[in-house]
Amino acid sequence: MYFIVFAISYPFIWLFSSLPMRILYLKSDFLFFIIYYVIGYRKKVVLNNLNLAFPDKTLNEKRKISKDFFKHFTDSFMETIKALSITEAEISKRYTYSNPEVVNNIIAEGKSVALVRAHQANWEWCTNMPLFLNAKVNSAYTTIGNPYFDKLIKTSREKFGIDCYQSAKSVKAIHRDFKNKIQGIYLLISDQSPQLHKALYWTNFFGVHVPVHTGAEALAKKFDLAVVNCATTKIKRGYYNTEFQLITTKPKETSKHEITDSFFKLTEDIVNKQPEFYLWSHKRFKHKDRLEEWKKLKISKSKKKN
Repeated sequence: MYFIVFAISYPFIWLFSSLPMRILYLKSDFLFFIIYYVIGYRKKVVLNNLNLAFPDKTLNEKRKISKDFFKHFTDSFMETIKALSITEAEISKRYTYSNPEVVNNIIAEGKSVALVRAHQANWEWCTNMPLFLNAKVNSAYTTIGNPYFDKLIKTSREKFGIDCYQSAKSVKAIHRDFKNKIQGIYLLISDQSPQLHKALYWTNFFGVHVPVHTGAEALAKKFDLAVVNCATTKIKRGYYNTEFQLITTKPKETSKHEITDSFFKLTEDIVNKQPEFYLWSHKRFKHKDRLEEWKKLKISKSKKKN
């Protein structure tokens, strides 16, 4: 059944991917109309998130950000499809890096790098990083149920040189490189909301106290990885630029949670500049009222260990 679904769908997906960007954006405009005006997909979630993140903005300002977000959201969907067939020349023109020397200088000094980033602007087209950086670029990804589509997406993400591995195998992959003294660059999307029972730390994100992932910091300290943030902005429709922002080259000398807090502060800064391009449809603040429940879970786990 998996193969049948893939065999039927694949020709249409590839046909879409082969279309010029201007045609894909016309289709994006139509998709936006359906999602925003007809279906109303997650409009309440987006507005609730904006109410929490920007309490000082007027309702009209937040509604405009919401509408602009959905326009970008459907553009991103089309750009993800385009990634299947986009050429090296086209993606290098559309997705640029203003200061790759920040990462390359660290590589030249013999260190490996953890690249942290948020769901801001476009994170799918950064698969062209190996064209600009001087070490093997690795990226974790979440597998999907259909193995044929999973292979298609993995192949698409690896076409410019990124080495993809399953998220569950991230630590093993980095440990293998560390043990074999292989330099690597590890791309880690770090702004997701963790499951409550797996959360280890809470911080303020846009003034809201929420649990956050600390995996990037833990990996950096364990394997002595320099930490660099990817701040991506949308230049215009279909064009993006990433600025690399150094967080630390000496992770073991930082205080507990300093790296994590720095990442979220930098994320706030870039989102404040272009709020319409952040992934507001994700329930980022869903655990904001569950701190006491989390504390009880921690106590319960501690008692079981003892």
